Amino acid sequence: MPTFHPKTALKALVQMRVRKRPFVLSHGINAKCNLRCPFCEYWRTPGPEMTTEAIFAMLGDAKSFGIGVYNAWTAEPLLRPDLPDILGHAKSLGMVTSLITNGQLLSKRASELCDLDLLSVSVDGIDSYREIRGASIEPVLEGIRAAQEAGHRVLMNCVISRKNLGELEDLVRLAEELGALISFEPLHETPGFEGVWDEMGVRDSDLPDYRRSVERLIDMKKKGRPIINSLTYLRMVRDRRPEFRCHAPQIVLSVASDGTVATCRVHKEPLGTISEGIARVWESSTERRDEIVRECKGCLFFGYVENSLLYDFRPEVLAHYEWM
Repeated sequence: MPTFHPKTALKALVQMRVRKRPFVLSHGINAKCNLRCPFCEYWRTPGPEMTTEAIFAMLGDAKSFGIGVYNAWTAEPLLRPDLPDILGHAKSLGMVTSLITNGQLLSKRASELCDLDLLSVSVDGIDSYREIRGASIEPVLEGIRAAQEAGHRVLMNCVISRKNLGELEDLVRLAEELGALISFEPLHETPGFEGVWDEMGVRDSDLPDYRRSVERLIDMKKKGRPIINSLTYLRMVRDRRPEFRCHAPQIVLSVASDGTVATCRVHKEPLGTISEGIARVWESSTERRDEIVRECKGCLFFGYVENSLLYDFRPEVLAHYEWM
């Protein structure tokens, strides 16, 4: 399975900086999930989903607009029977295809994902996985192995919380044992989830352990372990300071399961709908997107930070860019 290389990064920069258009279509492909993770908001608000035909039309529009990556995620994409058809259509248009899954159904469907380029599986713990996700980790590990047997290279995603601080190094070792890559990002404090944050968020009393754990990840990264986060990003995570200029609303076109175009994962302000046409929604929302970025206090979502650093020509990110 291919990872990103300098030529793809160059295409992304031309699209974003010269044409002033997004390079990634991040699509919340469905509103259903087979898990009930307490820190996730997406399974809590099931609603309408775009039809296969509507998604095909959106992909054609996205390709015409210069978008080069289609990322399917939320709530659990593998619950959609038509997922292989959607990925296949995106691939036929010349787009890089990406999928984020909780992995519980992966062993059953890995063989269907022949048009998938980038496969990300959420693995937030080992012993703590059941407490965090409310399910067994074994189907996920089986799914990762099945995906690898089908020819996929796997990225394990870990959300850092109070529950798994003691397992971050073990997760890196697990990724090595499985022959996978791994990425980390901190749990985001979402409004309305105060109770969850009280239970899972890193408190002031946890900061010494937290910083020590992330510092260890930095050391492992320097030693060539399979962590794809940049050192620049990991230091921000360690210090809990989003010291970067955010370009997420300019880089990523975020589309919800019902076709609503939103600003980003943090600011979910609707900008329009896919049925209006991507170009029209994009052009009409320019001023508002700029305002939101200026007013935003920042986040540490991995994709937003790393792609913003790429946008700003940060040498470390340009030299080692591996995953969108």
